[in-house]
Amino acid sequence: MSELKLIHQGKVRDLYAAGEKYLLIVSSDRISAFDFILPTPVPGKGAILNKISSFWFSRTGHIIKNHIVSSDIDEIRARVTAPAGFDWDYMRGRALLVHRAKRVDFECVVRGYITGSGWKEYLKQGSVCGLKLPAGLKEAQKLPEPIFTPTTKADQGHDENVSFETMAAALPPGLAETIRDKSLALYNFGAAHAARAGILLADTKFEFGLLDGELILIDEALTPDSSRFWDASKYAVGSSPASYDKQYVRDWLEGSGWDKKSAPPGLPAEVVRGTLEKYEEALQKIAQAG
Repeated sequence: MSELKLIHQGKVRDLYAAGEKYLLIVSSDRISAFDFILPTPVPGKGAILNKISSFWFSRTGHIIKNHIVSSDIDEIRARVTAPAGFDWDYMRGRALLVHRAKRVDFECVVRGYITGSGWKEYLKQGSVCGLKLPAGLKEAQKLPEPIFTPTTKADQGHDENVSFETMAAALPPGLAETIRDKSLALYNFGAAHAARAGILLADTKFEFGLLDGELILIDEALTPDSSRFWDASKYAVGSSPASYDKQYVRDWLEGSGWDKKSAPPGLPAEVVRGTLEKYEEALQKIAQAG
């Protein structure tokens, strides 16, 4: 049996080594915005994220293999040993045992609608990550077809948009093209499913790794933390649509007077409650759509 060892604490996830071949990924209740971890957790959020990721991992194997070994806490406990004081009860519902893959150091963003940082770049340059887009697009408008816009992968700080050519030059021949094609296929599958749930998948990001030379999907998949989910019934071109992601938190922070440089303020109870409700609703709708 392999003993767990904490090796990385990210903005949301805690990463434990489980020997040489496996990792334990734990989704915490931490929430981040504007590259800061906020001081106020959202109780239950981690378990919801874990359920949503597990849902998508279980349904996208026909597109690409993923890193999941087990999400069953009793099976995980039988395969690893934990240090004294390790809280297995807390881990239930929020931990995944996964294969340890060599991470591809790019975040793979697919955009189906023009919004967020892509909208800001489009207003200035008429393009997103070097991809020229049609003139006259409005905020939140659906793009003629989804576009692949990679970014650097920063464990700390802000990811930077890069062109596909930059990504391709940094990777072995053909790998960037495969990643792009898999990312677009995953987005199209997720968007079609979400549409049946009354949700528009505005954009999302994926991470990939290499396991014994084979490309696999890692990290999380199509969650409110890695995606913009919009309520289709409230969608309107030209405005920022109602969402199921942490935009609710971002909007409150924008109006709080925080300078986005100093330590962020704590979240009021109603913002915590409202955020959790958004995540719960996203899970419920996605799961019920089959």
